Amino acid sequence: RISISCLLPASWHFSISPVGCPRILNTTLRQVVVIGILAAAVSLLYYSLVVIRNKYGRAYRDKRFHRYLARVTDTEATDTNNPNLNYGIVVDCGSSGSRIFVYCWPRHNGNPHDLLDIKQMRDKNRKPVVMKIKPGISEFASSPEKVSDYISPLLSFAAEHVPRAKHKETPLYILCTAGMRILPESQQKAILEDLLTDIPVHFDFLFSDSHAEVISGKQEGVYAWIGINFVLGRFEHTDDEDEAIVEVHVPGSENKEAIFRKRTVGILDMGGVSTQIAYEVPKTVSFASSQQEEVAKNLLAEFNLGCDAHQTEHVYRVYVATFLGFGGNAARQRYEDSLFTSTVLKNRLLGKQTGVTSDSPYLDPCLPLDAQDEIQQKGQIMYLRGTGDFNLCREIIQPFMNKTNETQTSLNGVYQPAVHFQNSEFYGFSEFYYCTEDVLRMGGDYNAARFIKAAKDYCATKWSVLRERFDRGLYASHADLHRLKYQCFKSAWMYEVFHSGFSFPVSYSNLKTALQVYDKEVQWTLGAILYRTRFLPLRDIQQENFRGNHSHWRSFSFVYNHYLFFVCFLVVLLSILLYLLRLRRIHRRMLRNSSSTSLWIEEGLPPQKIAGPL
Repeated sequence: RISISCLLPASWHFSISPVGCPRILNTTLRQVVVIGILAAAVSLLYYSLVVIRNKYGRAYRDKRFHRYLARVTDTEATDTNNPNLNYGIVVDCGSSGSRIFVYCWPRHNGNPHDLLDIKQMRDKNRKPVVMKIKPGISEFASSPEKVSDYISPLLSFAAEHVPRAKHKETPLYILCTAGMRILPESQQKAILEDLLTDIPVHFDFLFSDSHAEVISGKQEGVYAWIGINFVLGRFEHTDDEDEAIVEVHVPGSENKEAIFRKRTVGILDMGGVSTQIAYEVPKTVSFASSQQEEVAKNLLAEFNLGCDAHQTEHVYRVYVATFLGFGGNAARQRYEDSLFTSTVLKNRLLGKQTGVTSDSPYLDPCLPLDAQDEIQQKGQIMYLRGTGDFNLCREIIQPFMNKTNETQTSLNGVYQPAVHFQNSEFYGFSEFYYCTEDVLRMGGDYNAARFIKAAKDYCATKWSVLRERFDRGLYASHADLHRLKYQCFKSAWMYEVFHSGFSFPVSYSNLKTALQVYDKEVQWTLGAILYRTRFLPLRDIQQENFRGNHSHWRSFSFVYNHYLFFVCFLVVLLSILLYLLRLRRIHRRMLRNSSSTSLWIEEGLPPQKIAGPL
């Protein structure tokens, strides 16, 4: 029996019946009860923390998942009535035409560690606000005064979609690429001068001298790398243990400790004419020679994506290299030129007629079995017939990699810093995707062994069988006969560039071939607008410093507030228990004194007086 009596304000009484209880248990039962209560409280606290952590940790992951999912399905029309929405415009002046992209983003949240949340603007029909015109801007090299009239329809298109009240604060960037690079500097300058002079007269966009320029292949590669990683969320901070992280030695701070942040992805892009590679170099690089160091300066880009130049968490060191002549079509052309020259020379020296007629064709291992082709040069025709030997094709095209014996080099002997293959991830675009998906139907996660087997089987299949499959629609909808005929060569070329040229091991399993990221094509213009507007958040932070400080505190997870609550709860509980224990001692001492007095009275003796102080 346990009875509890309470005499307010500070007297608590516990009585426990000793009937049926062993003496040894009776003397410590109260201590056992107190310890039991304490253990139960600690268990409750631990259980609560675990449950809350799981609950809010899952909520955090779900939030991240929904954020990424929103990037996939966020096809809602842009709310142009939202006064907190900002806009930016980028014109991509390419070799074959010019395209304009309109981007938008909400007001910055005030946290200097976060980047702007830039998205592509969508019209009332939920379509991206994009427009393209032809020809390329370089076609006006001889008449630069017509350039502003040429580009005016693009800017008028953007002006119709961006709210009129936002025009004066909407930055406009006109960035020219490959077509303009090949022009003399004087012609480039004349074209840009016309743009800088005429556009401000007719449009109110924020357009300064630095907003129109010819960008290098290196800049274009960096912008593409930024765009891909931004869409994938690799610039965001994470506390999730499941996220892949990498140790980074921030450029310019070699004496400081390394930082850990999300692992970024590298990109491989093989077009028709060129191949490009771009990836982060997280650690300080070393060079085999001073010449190699000079070359590396032109291939390594160091930049800060953050709005605060003093913060280093968004400082990146990226390697970017472009290889002209290493695209799929250009490589086939180089291969055919070599075949033609060598075969003509052999025929002349040995008196043979190889390839002269269709009855004695050159046997090309890089064409599917029994496929026929022709090479026309200098008024002559060389006839080819495929043997579909994938391994022999690889051997023949290996010298076209132009590899050297120097360490840390790739295609053409160009410097390439080491890739940490165990902790890296790459995305392959354009020909990397077409080679794996259009015909072989294995795009996505790349596996070298599976790819080689599929490529061998395809090359060894008779051309008549491939044509029959094509007619039955067994290949990708955009695959044509040109793709079928040169799939064998391009598969071997892609494989050799990736494994021999860039030295990726055959066991490498972190390459994903893709046409789009989250169901949308990512343009380098997204990286350009993100990089060029990186200082804009400072304006919002300075204007709303107080709000920024509060948003910083609000950024703490709700879980930590619960940690604080339960710590306080535990302290209060322990204080109550200690207080009760002290009251029990006082009550026991009072009982002992009263029982002593009662004993003297029962024996008829006067109670013993307690000596007082002298």
